[in-house]
Amino acid sequence: MNVQPHRPFRYRTIWISDFHLGTRRAQTELLLDFLRHTESDTLYLVGDVIDNWALKKRWYWTQTHNDVIQKILRKARKGTKVIYIPGNHDDYFRDFAEARFGRICVKLEAMHTTASGRRYLVMHGDKFDGVVRYAKWLAVLGDRAYGLSIIINSVFNRVRRLFGLPYWSLSAYLKYKVKRAVEFVSRFEDALVHEARRQGADGVICGHVHTPQMRDIGGVHYCNDGDWVESCTALVETFAGTLEIIRWTRMDPLATNPEVQIPISEFVAPVTETELLEPAAAR
Repeated sequence: MNVQPHRPFRYRTIWISDFHLGTRRAQTELLLDFLRHTESDTLYLVGDVIDNWALKKRWYWTQTHNDVIQKILRKARKGTKVIYIPGNHDDYFRDFAEARFGRICVKLEAMHTTASGRRYLVMHGDKFDGVVRYAKWLAVLGDRAYGLSIIINSVFNRVRRLFGLPYWSLSAYLKYKVKRAVEFVSRFEDALVHEARRQGADGVICGHVHTPQMRDIGGVHYCNDGDWVESCTALVETFAGTLEIIRWTRMDPLATNPEVQIPISEFVAPVTETELLEPAAAR
């Protein structure tokens, strides 16, 4: 069977974050598939691209991790403006804030203006996470527990693949069901909204908590682009200036050449709690 190349989905702007390259839990194949089948004028990398915390403990780096970096560099060479905002797991790169490497610019935060004229504060968001800011040892301990949950999640999804089912995040499901986790995310959202309002922005775009979301909070548009460990989501801006969240669930199993793989994607604007929790096979 001949598989024809799929025309890339074109956007004005794309925001992606929390790849955690350097860990086994990084969904690099899905991320590569997304990068191969999307194009944008501007690409924001909203932190935790490379997981320095994990690499300090144990070196793990496969060819697909290299491929992700090379694909982003190739996009920049071909004209995409790339803005890199380091997070807490790749905070070493904050030393290069305001530096430019060709069409790649490193910033601590940015102000993005959409095609419709709305202004969005863009930041990773970890400075509004009290655990990361004031008790890093607790954050590291939590990160290890989180890593264990992702290992369990990986086994869970191997079983799903045996039945021909797409990737589904068990860890994201648990996050939405645990009361204390829900309360933490709510406080995090409120803090970022307050900062956006203080800076006179119409909205805020962040990552960090691995919880894709897009909703109005007190007149401020809160957007979280999710991650490429659990949810495999991205935030995109159309050329009309509207924002959407894309969930990239799997690649076409019949495609053998990665350059012509056809993605099966779900367009969600916004991603609702029900859609995040319910397995794709049940929808």
